[in-house]
Amino acid sequence: MISFLFQPPPGSKMLFRNFPRLFHTTGIGFYAAAEKSALASLRKKTGYTFANCKKALELHNNDLTKAEQWLREQAQTLGWSKATKLEGRNTTQGLIGVLVQRNAGAMVEVNCETDFVARNASFQRFVQVASAACVRHLEHIEADANLTKVGLNSEALKQIVLEDGKSLGDHLALMIGTVGENASLNRAICYKVPDSIQLTGYVHPAPNADVPLDVPLIGKYGSLMAFKADHSTVREEEDGDTSAQVARKVCQHIVGMKPERIGVAGKDEPAADKDDETCLIHQEYLVDPTYTVGEVLEANRLQIVDFQRFECGAKNKSEDETVRAVN
Repeated sequence: MISFLFQPPPGSKMLFRNFPRLFHTTGIGFYAAAEKSALASLRKKTGYTFANCKKALELHNNDLTKAEQWLREQAQTLGWSKATKLEGRNTTQGLIGVLVQRNAGAMVEVNCETDFVARNASFQRFVQVASAACVRHLEHIEADANLTKVGLNSEALKQIVLEDGKSLGDHLALMIGTVGENASLNRAICYKVPDSIQLTGYVHPAPNADVPLDVPLIGKYGSLMAFKADHSTVREEEDGDTSAQVARKVCQHIVGMKPERIGVAGKDEPAADKDDETCLIHQEYLVDPTYTVGEVLEANRLQIVDFQRFECGAKNKSEDETVRAVN
């Protein structure tokens, strides 16, 4: 009887002996990679610290959805706690947000303690969120036949509810918990107009690149303006500016020259000293001082209905002053 004995090739015994260990270490490697990927995803999505994201995943068995929800709940609680502790600390820095969308526009001032935080991405995002929230708030406001103006103080701003069901005050507390210093919703002015009136806005410093129309502008100074254009005689200047572009430059002028009222031609006389001029139509046009603003408006068949100017950190005005008529 012939028996065949299987002799494994040299070295194969070592391979079979180490196979369970190889499988075990490979499984650990796959798990560690998955855990690392989940951690990276959670940090990128929420912006929270490595330690907090790691803890959230450990508590919820690497379930990203539950971990994110837990993180946001913790951050909200921490934010309100932090906001309460920091409340009362002086906030003179910050940003102005301006957003115009078709027949609605808003300008918001949000303050913080330091210019360092004003440059923080979380703070800047909040200013944009607040600006957009004010524009959406106008959807619930009944419009007048002409210009509808709504002034919002700090408390009114905090009560605005966002699409996620939380108030602007909740989001403010969350942002305070993130940046670590006091911040406040100061004031806002909102315009709602019929089709016969157009809106434009401007901030300084102006952005270096073109910003999409649905993204709020942010800066240290801002202006919001309502105007009418005679479409039957719309003309372009030599440099090719349309009536809307001219209106935006007048908005820029308002930021730079700080007029107090529009003025009425034939009724308001120019100031004796041009440097003391506070009537918009009699001021030298910032873009081209050889003309007055009134001359530029007349040449381009533009009529200013109303304007507002915000300067970050300026002394607060009453709500009545904020929505004053500037004629």
